[in-house]
Amino acid sequence: MQATGSVVLAGERAPVQVNMDRWRAGLPPDAWPDTLPAGGELWRRDVFVVADAYRAGSASPRQLLTAVLAWAYGPIGYGPWRAARSLDADPGGKRLAYALEEVSTPAPDEDALCTAYRRFSDPDHARLPWLGPGLFTKVLYFVGYRRGVGGVQPLILDRVVASQLPAEAGVGRRNGWSSEEWLAYLRWATEQARVRGVEPDTVEMAGRA
Repeated sequence: MQATGSVVLAGERAPVQVNMDRWRAGLPPDAWPDTLPAGGELWRRDVFVVADAYRAGSASPRQLLTAVLAWAYGPIGYGPWRAARSLDADPGGKRLAYALEEVSTPAPDEDALCTAYRRFSDPDHARLPWLGPGLFTKVLYFVGYRRGVGGVQPLILDRVVASQLPAEAGVGRRNGWSSEEWLAYLRWATEQARVRGVEPDTVEMAGRA
């Protein structure tokens, strides 16, 4: 079952602080998801609500991206500007929808995850400005994660997480990771989660300590 509603995810220590008024003013009106809380505290569960709506067809790809980027950038001042540049490059949301097609299914497998990762890196079909692996793996996480089912799950891989990973996680660089490196990390996190008896994203969150 996907985490929504009032559930705080295991391992999540605090919400991200977001100036919602500033974000809303800086983005196209059609890209704003009305389900985001107005108070300025954004939890992962709030982004999962938008991701659930996207997969159900009641939120657009652009609204999904806005929710993820607001959470990702948080209080960083240039966040709305960069998010607007990403959205402007995909006014109809077609590139995003194409990139996310494989992970929007009920149970995306490893091949689907790799395909989605590669699509986000493809300049001819899905790559967007200011949306490198550290951000698009966040989009893949929120859309593709299936809580409580086990197996390999899409996880966030950014410089913070990468800097804490051991060599056996298979991530060899601090940015610009390949799909193979991402998948190696996902497999490593899956095994860590199995041993610890936790969800794979709890392993990712622990890497931010």
